[in-house]
Amino acid sequence: MKSSDEIRIERWQPELSRVSEEIEMLAEVLHACVHAGASVSFVLPFPVEDARSFWREKVLPAVRSDTCCVLVARGAERIVGTVQLDLATPPNQPHRAEARKLLVHPEWRRRGIARRLMLALEEGARELGRTLITLDTVSGGFAEPLYESIGFVRVGVIPRYARKPDSLELEGTVVMYKELAARVSVSR
Repeated sequence: MKSSDEIRIERWQPELSRVSEEIEMLAEVLHACVHAGASVSFVLPFPVEDARSFWREKVLPAVRSDTCCVLVARGAERIVGTVQLDLATPPNQPHRAEARKLLVHPEWRRRGIARRLMLALEEGARELGRTLITLDTVSGGFAEPLYESIGFVRVGVIPRYARKPDSLELEGTVVMYKELAARVSVSR
């Protein structure tokens, strides 16, 4: 049985020599999650090449330009989960960031990995001077109770927001936020 004790959470800073391998692992997680029903912007059929393109063409450039911070959960020499902190906010919102694409490979779920990723995301946001995190998630989905349990506040539901990954049916999204306490340093 895979244990969350074997998991380490770290910021994704792909080295040039390993970027293809890392993108392959991230694509595998995204592909598996969408095929398991995750509503994270993609619909079936969803080939693994589309997942690779997402990481290579959308996320990697944002990571390299410091407009996105990606955290990964590594276990058994693989990336098994990830979450993104979008830092590309307008000039009047330098205190805010958006949590996106919380993904845990279906084989690694129910081990606290998503919670650990989100708590690490909050710490990373604080370190970057961000004191407000916003997100949206499927109304009534599995992630909503997780976000509430770590202090995210539900603002409301936008009905018929996005297509389900496996049908033409539209589902609502819940908009949530969390205010983070600014990091306080104690000097003696």
